[in-house]
Amino acid sequence: MHLVQILLPMADNAGRRFDGKAYGRVRSELSERFGGITSFTRAPAEGVWKEGGHTSHDDIVVFEVMARELDHAWWENYRAELERRFQQETIVIRAIKVEML
Repeated sequence: MHLVQILLPMADNAGRRFDGKAYGRVRSELSERFGGITSFTRAPAEGVWKEGGHTSHDDIVVFEVMARELDHAWWENYRAELERRFQQETIVIRAIKVEML
C-alpha cells in the first residue's frame, strides 16, 4: 500500500489565487479513480525553497490518496496535466510506502 501526496499551490506565479473549482476537479478525479481522498485545504501549508540566492515560498494544499500499486506512467501524465492547469514548472507528487497496522 502507498500513500500518494499531491502538493498544489494556492496561487499562480503572479499571486492570483486559484478558485475552488480547480481543487474540486482534482478532488473528484482522484476520488473517482482511487475510491477516496483526504484533502488539507483549510489551513494551507507553506513551502519555502532557495533558488540561486533567492528565497521563494508558496502556500500549498495537500491531497492524499491510498493506492495498492503505483502506476508510474499514469502519475507522470497526471502530474503534467496538473502542471499545465496550475501553471507550474513542477508539481510535487510523492509516494510513501505504508504498512497498515
